Amino acid sequence: MVQEIKTPKQSGIVYPESDGKPMADNTLQFRWIVKIKENIDFLFSDRDDILVVGDLLWYPEEGNNQISRAPDVMVVFGRPKGDRRSYLQWRENDIPPQVVFEILSHNNTLKEMAQKLDFYRKYGVEEYYLYDPMSVDFCGWLRSEDGFTAIDEIDNWVSPRLGIRFVLGTEELEIYRPDGKLFLTPVELAKQAEQAENRVRQLEERLRQAGIDPEQL
Repeated sequence: MVQEIKTPKQSGIVYPESDGKPMADNTLQFRWIVKIKENIDFLFSDRDDILVVGDLLWYPEEGNNQISRAPDVMVVFGRPKGDRRSYLQWRENDIPPQVVFEILSHNNTLKEMAQKLDFYRKYGVEEYYLYDPMSVDFCGWLRSEDGFTAIDEIDNWVSPRLGIRFVLGTEELEIYRPDGKLFLTPVELAKQAEQAENRVRQLEERLRQAGIDPEQL
């Protein structure tokens, strides 16, 4: 059951719901954010205890509204789906996002990305993936006893948490679901669903022409 998790003031402290930054700096970055978020959401659509969100401010410490990040995509196992204005970790059974994705744009600086890496390491992220769609450069980090360890062999890497596989194609990163199907854009997913519905209708019409009522099968 989908529910809204409200984010009220805590002890008079206001936790802003926006960092004042755009979700994306260009159409390519935006397309990849939406593609990853929507496909993972679809992958776990039958699980009410997995939250998949994009560009949502995450506050890991109660009482401190100066420490936050808004990952491009984050996945939280053990938390219900639902709308949120921000992710206040102490109101979410103190569960941090386990998987985080960042999509690079031309405006991202090395300092900014280093700060994000340190933040995700410090606050409990298990898997952190960073993709530059302009150069098709992809890297990742996995939580270890020492904090984060870079994934050396990232091509054909399978996410321990998500079960999805990453393949470095010649033109772009390819991401495959556990069933081997490729991640598609929302438009491609919609077309695929429409084609499936058309095939069902055609089959039903053939059954009727053969004197068989599909509703009785």
